Amino acid sequence: MIAPSSLAHPSQAALAVGQAVADDVPAVLLTYQVEAIELSHTTPFLLIEKSRRTGISYAFAADAVLTASPAVNPQNVYYIAYNLDMTREFIGYCGEFAKAFDQVAPQPSEILFDDGSEKGIKALRIDFPSGKAIVALSSKPRSLRGMQGKVIIDEAAFHDGFEELLKAAMALTMWGGSVVVISTHDGADNAFNTTIEDVRAGKLEGEVMRLNLADALAQGLFKRICLRTGQIWTPELEAEWERALRKRYGDGAAEELDVIPARGSGTYLPRSTIEAAMSADLPVVRLRCPDGFELRNEHVRQDYVAEWLEQHVRPLLDTFDQNRSTFFGQDFARSGDVSPIAFGQYDERLNLICRFVLEMRNVPFREQEFILNWILARVPLFTAGKMDATGNGSAMAEFAQQTWGADRIEALKATESMYLAFMPKLKARLEDRTMLIPRDEGVLEDLRMIKLVRGVPMIPRGSVNSKADGAKGKRHGDVAIALMNLVAAADEDVVPIEVRTTGQRRTLAGEMANTGRGFGTVQRRKSWGDY
Repeated sequence: MIAPSSLAHPSQAALAVGQAVADDVPAVLLTYQVEAIELSHTTPFLLIEKSRRTGISYAFAADAVLTASPAVNPQNVYYIAYNLDMTREFIGYCGEFAKAFDQVAPQPSEILFDDGSEKGIKALRIDFPSGKAIVALSSKPRSLRGMQGKVIIDEAAFHDGFEELLKAAMALTMWGGSVVVISTHDGADNAFNTTIEDVRAGKLEGEVMRLNLADALAQGLFKRICLRTGQIWTPELEAEWERALRKRYGDGAAEELDVIPARGSGTYLPRSTIEAAMSADLPVVRLRCPDGFELRNEHVRQDYVAEWLEQHVRPLLDTFDQNRSTFFGQDFARSGDVSPIAFGQYDERLNLICRFVLEMRNVPFREQEFILNWILARVPLFTAGKMDATGNGSAMAEFAQQTWGADRIEALKATESMYLAFMPKLKARLEDRTMLIPRDEGVLEDLRMIKLVRGVPMIPRGSVNSKADGAKGKRHGDVAIALMNLVAAADEDVVPIEVRTTGQRRTLAGEMANTGRGFGTVQRRKSWGDY
């Protein structure tokens, strides 16, 4: 076994523990356990929402030894559980890893940890020759006073006074320490879950790792169980084991195994929250092309769209602040659903103002490309955009990247990780009143369609009939996605560019234009600003 003291960094030791020794000897830790340890060494604050009995605490027992024992840059590790049995179990794991890593360490000993009070706090401790220790404490915030190192708070959702404990733990990050919070869920309104939502919304600095039972099984959890219990793994045996486990949990399976906080399903944004962020001064403009429009001559189609843009969109561009950056978010659709684009700017108080939303129905691909380019050529200081790249939307996003640059336009696929990354930020802006959106029935309908599905805020499959936009058609939360992408684009740290030309070609280019050879400026096609 590799001694952790010979490795430069605990995460390197974690990789070693996560590697198979031989073909018939599997790695000590599973892939997701190694990933959790590595992530804890790259961020000062890590939250892990997990399924029951996936071995995350076991993995961090190994990490605790690898953190406290090295001869170079060791750190104290403080483990805090909500009951003594968990504490003894964790320290027992640490003792096993310490022996396996060939570390010289005494047996776990019960001590009276001095926190400055008369009674002290009961704790368990393992000392290492490095001069550092693993110390398990009770969940009293004062137990961390004056400490320095790494803090592991286990089953945080079940701690009394978790918020005060977390506040005390955060002080250790000032001088290079870190905080890892591990827990299953205990309700949507629990402080553990609200802290996760704050991190995802960008209100708190940190990282969130999500591990449900399906992920753990896919990475070998039941195979490891079979190895420990002497069973021979088969897919059928694993499926039966999972079925029986879920049946035992009953209604609690969603929260305990699938990492879905109880009472955390249903509407994501209350109507009152949405309406409070709406302004009647911000418009929604809608373009619906007649049936068969896509078969008309290209010049006819573009003239039709250009005339509509001049009439309905150009006046809105005059409302933009000419000295502020412009962002946009888009959710693509070709037929049936709405294809919206939301344009916005920050005001002087850093409120994100959605200047207008453009909804398109039955607009051909080429005309949708034409419309976006036409607008981007006229808005002030275009800075960044996020576009839907699911299905046919990927082609539209690719065209936009080719025209405006991949560093300014990002193509996003509708995945759970994407929703988890950006939807809480939209919610936070609406709740905090730092975003204004158009007061429109269709916008309201779309935002109300966001649901928590398996703990993820997203738009469920299926469209609903709507007459909110004055047209017979369906809606599928498309404006909600466009607004989410607008928020994501506005959060990008991209410098705006503004390029203007004199309209004159270089002299040398003019002289060589008719020679068929030479170099210089090549005559380009009309820019989007020329249409």
